[in-house]
Amino acid sequence: MRPSWHSLRSAYMNPLSSYVARRWLPLHTLAVLAAILVTGLDSHAQTTKPAPPTPIDKKKVELGGTPWNPEWDRIIEQALPAEMLSSQVPRDVRRFCPRFYDMGETDKRTFWAYFFQALAGAEAGLNPKTRVHHTEPEVATRDEVTGMSGRTEGLLQLTYADQKRYGCDFNWQADRTLKPNDPARSILQPKNNLECGVKILANQIIVHHKPLLSSSGYWSTLQLGRPSYRVFAKQMTNPPAACALPVKSSIDRSETTKTIQEGASQAKPSQ
Repeated sequence: MRPSWHSLRSAYMNPLSSYVARRWLPLHTLAVLAAILVTGLDSHAQTTKPAPPTPIDKKKVELGGTPWNPEWDRIIEQALPAEMLSSQVPRDVRRFCPRFYDMGETDKRTFWAYFFQALAGAEAGLNPKTRVHHTEPEVATRDEVTGMSGRTEGLLQLTYADQKRYGCDFNWQADRTLKPNDPARSILQPKNNLECGVKILANQIIVHHKPLLSSSGYWSTLQLGRPSYRVFAKQMTNPPAACALPVKSSIDRSETTKTIQEGASQAKPSQ
């Protein structure tokens, strides 16, 4: 009786029983079979690639500052749920990426990596240790986890309350024993902060079917008419080429430099 495909696959994948396959198949056939199996396994892996630099990232390089880390692109792209690569994404995505719905998944992942880079540029000047104490009534709400009001932190300016709301990987009990700007704090770690940001945006645009630019969105930088939105929009002028965004105007260099300087001041420990 000839072996089944399942038995051959199991025999090949298990070194302890590989002799079984060798009894039925010549060596060169096993080599071909191995190549097919490896190709099939690799086809399920996510394909990621670095996003283009935002204007603020380019400026930071010019000024000798700390730029965006390409590893953060990979973190974002691997955290994206399938729905954010589908037609469920709201139509106003075309404001920033006209060909979004026509692109392949790899290019869509790259677009989102660029999107979050731009968001981090507007929110924190790309500085993962940025901490801000807000006094505006609409922002200075009490954090139900820490008991403090108006504090946002990290690349995307998040709060510890987001751990409860969105299941983010923040640990206030451990972090409260560390210095405020200690990069070991869970909320300041880029991976935790960016993955949380993906969850927050997915909740807005997929779960609640709201547009990207919503007046009730989490970030004021994604609310039309806000001053911070203008800063964000300036960072969205160099998306992946696959987006086919037409070039309409030059970058306001003074505004970009101002954002970097503000980000540096915000990163200082709060008193």
